[in-house]
Amino acid sequence: MTDSVAGLRRREPAERAGHAVPAPGLVIAVDGPSGSGKSSAARGAAIALRLRYLDTGAMYRAVTWWMLEHEVDLADTESVAGHAQRLTVEISTDPSEQRVRVDGTDVTDQIRNRRVSNVVSLVAAVPMVRSHLIAQQRRIIADAIAAAGGIVAEGRDIGTVVAPDAAVKVFLTASEQARAERRAAELSAAESPSVGRTLAEQARRDQRDAPQTQKAADAVEIDATDLRLDDVIGHIVGLATARRGA
Repeated sequence: MTDSVAGLRRREPAERAGHAVPAPGLVIAVDGPSGSGKSSAARGAAIALRLRYLDTGAMYRAVTWWMLEHEVDLADTESVAGHAQRLTVEISTDPSEQRVRVDGTDVTDQIRNRRVSNVVSLVAAVPMVRSHLIAQQRRIIADAIAAAGGIVAEGRDIGTVVAPDAAVKVFLTASEQARAERRAAELSAAESPSVGRTLAEQARRDQRDAPQTQKAADAVEIDATDLRLDDVIGHIVGLATARRGA
């Protein structure tokens, strides 16, 4: 796997085209609720700044996919925690090539369907699962700092828990309607959910995710409801550039 947790290739920033080389150790935390556009914005900012990219939500999704495939009772938190700690989750940190594996199986596409989306919050809420994956996420961030000078990490608790010392923190929001429309558009044609159905599922997920979806006190909030993706990326890049020059 390219730039995975296991066997991260030591590629220097100068090997990649784009913006000026960032200062060593730059960590950008992008938090926000489901459908706010944080994955696309964080990945775009990572490409622009020539940094690594970490989608922490994909790690929870990978674990959730495995639980569903093996018919683990998600209400049995002890069983979920025990299985999760034995799994090997590998995730790409190359923003141009996103791949996710769990125990050697590529689940990049499978983890994005409604089956996983509607229950991933149950798995992510298990304390032992969180502590296990957060430890991995911190190692990935440390490796990215050593290998590429920094990383853009996105999720729900990056700026508050995973990387509270991040140099730049962004909390990305959008209206419930905009978030549901984006989520419905992302799903495959085979699933083709209505925006109304997606809104209902989103509300349930927001309620479950609420304990982890916290804005850091020093985060810059960006409402992306009426913004183009390029505008959001530009805002994040601008914050990073200002931080480097401080």
